[in-house]
Amino acid sequence: MPAKPSKLKKSCLLIPLSLIGLIALLLAVSALSNLGLPQNSELTDHLSDLEKARLSEVIHLRTTLGDAVWPGWSQADIPLIVYNEQCAFLVGYPNPPDGWLKVPSLEGRGGPWEQVPNDSFESQPYYRTPILDPNKTPEAFTVLVGDQWVATFMTREYSQIEFYRDFRQNLPPFISNLVPVRLVWSFMMGKAESYIAALEHESFHAFEGQLAVEQLNASEQMYSVEDTYPFDAIEDPWKQEMEVLLKAIQAPTDTEAIDLARQFLSLRAARRRFLNVPQINLERLREWEEGLAKYAELEITRQAEAGGYIASGGISSDKDFKNYQGQQQFWSSQLKEAANTKGRSGDTRFYYSGNALAILLDRLMPGWKSAAIPDGAYLDDLLQDAVR
Repeated sequence: MPAKPSKLKKSCLLIPLSLIGLIALLLAVSALSNLGLPQNSELTDHLSDLEKARLSEVIHLRTTLGDAVWPGWSQADIPLIVYNEQCAFLVGYPNPPDGWLKVPSLEGRGGPWEQVPNDSFESQPYYRTPILDPNKTPEAFTVLVGDQWVATFMTREYSQIEFYRDFRQNLPPFISNLVPVRLVWSFMMGKAESYIAALEHESFHAFEGQLAVEQLNASEQMYSVEDTYPFDAIEDPWKQEMEVLLKAIQAPTDTEAIDLARQFLSLRAARRRFLNVPQINLERLREWEEGLAKYAELEITRQAEAGGYIASGGISSDKDFKNYQGQQQFWSSQLKEAANTKGRSGDTRFYYSGNALAILLDRLMPGWKSAAIPDGAYLDDLLQDAVR
């Protein structure tokens, strides 16, 4: 008669079976959760109270703290357009002319703006126009309505729907059904502050358009150069360069910061010997355009947490709004992203390098901002002046 398995052996057999069962249960719950993912916005012909509360907070935050981030940003007149799958909505712009102009091509898009009936935004009329072509939306950037620079983005509800759709489309079908997409969204974009910061980013682009349109247009016309830029070939020297830049920001004394800034500039000059002039201009223009917008979005939400700022009343109804708690920590983690090139392609690296340069300039060259906007000085040129 075979020996009976010991209690220890039985328990060892039970552990994997229990783990497999737990994994199977979690996958089943995830799959069921994904079946209920929203496919369309609940409201498409007007803005919900929650969407209005978020837009009010974007405006309130910028008009309260904007000048602490960049001189003149608080007072700038920057209306907002948000859109879903059916309509674009325009707030903060009475009696607007028809449609909008895409930047920098100035291609006319959209139809007449109609006042949204029986509704208002901050006790004022707001407007809508239908999205007739899903490939011709206001996008996430800035546009011109007449001669007015306007910041543009999706509604938060629609951005969540698009996130779900894009995330799943980029995975094999079997995997996309099992990954808990709601949890991924919650981890990456779940805080309302992420949406508010995104609209502040685009509002800063509108500010750039108001004060330095030629520089903004020049940057936007560099996409053909981006196609030839050797992102992979220069990854290691780029990473080394950024690590020195971060050390300069974190240096305990200004003397050490200046020495490290000089090392950074030397490394950058050596690396750029392998680039042509348009590729160098791509770096400089995108650090100016996107790096400064990244700096603005991170700095304004960091300052909101720092103390004394009171959010607009309506935003408290958003359960995802955390009153900017953790934004200082997020600011620090985003700074470190300047040296992270793993899995990152395209021009997003210039968002982070431009942000880091702006932070170092705050330390070494007070008053640098007027030279960047409206004068259009490149950030690394300003740093060269700071350490000269």
